[in-house]
Amino acid sequence: MSNTDPENAIWMAYDVKKDDVLFTNGRVFFDATTWTKTKKGVPDGMKIDTQGNLFAAGPGGIYVLAPDGTYLGSVEMGVATANCVWGNDGSTLYIAANTALFRVRTTTKGVGF
Repeated sequence: MSNTDPENAIWMAYDVKKDDVLFTNGRVFFDATTWTKTKKGVPDGMKIDTQGNLFAAGPGGIYVLAPDGTYLGSVEMGVATANCVWGNDGSTLYIAANTALFRVRTTTKGVGF
């Protein structure tokens, strides 16, 4: 889950129980608050790749985070970025920003492809 408050710009992680109950054991997965001071945008839409990495729209672009929340890098868009989706054969990431739609070819694949 993402929090779009620029003063508390975080992505949260929750456990999923066997009965599919969500929102238990909530914890901060990644804090992007410092980046909201210098880049446009806040945490927003996200997708997962087959390795369990999170691709998440955030300040200035797409953040790539390992399954444990480690920051792996960014796809810098230079504009506020709202969402992303896997497309084509699953290795193309489409990114919705406030002024454009971007397409980035990756070396990974999204879940479900």
